[in-house]
Amino acid sequence: MGQKIFEPGDLQSSETFWNVLKLSPRDKLDKFAEMWFHVFLWAFSSYLFVHLVASLVAFISLRKHKIARFAPILLVISGVVTPLTMSLITSSAIAGVFRAASIGMSPLNAFLFGTGQTLVNLIFSYTRILATL
Repeated sequence: MGQKIFEPGDLQSSETFWNVLKLSPRDKLDKFAEMWFHVFLWAFSSYLFVHLVASLVAFISLRKHKIARFAPILLVISGVVTPLTMSLITSSAIAGVFRAASIGMSPLNAFLFGTGQTLVNLIFSYTRILATL
């Protein structure tokens, strides 16, 4: 009927974590798996970086507290679990739209979409917490 969105061999062996973070592929990403992989890795790594910095600040601030010194562990766990669920879905949606429109995505666009997800999540997190006080 229609063209398959995902083929099992779409990701090349040269698509490693470090190649994605270096923005090394200079050609456009035209397959769903390539686009999804690049956007997801940027979202995951930027989200994890933000949570590692936050947990480091929390650990330094709470190091003398008897119980709260273990709170940064929850921040790191949250920094892994949230992107595995949220970024997995949104990266799939972004890659699906680009693939359905037959538009190639550059690695720079994947970087902007991935880090943009983290930025939007941070903005919503900070604005919602003030409403609960």
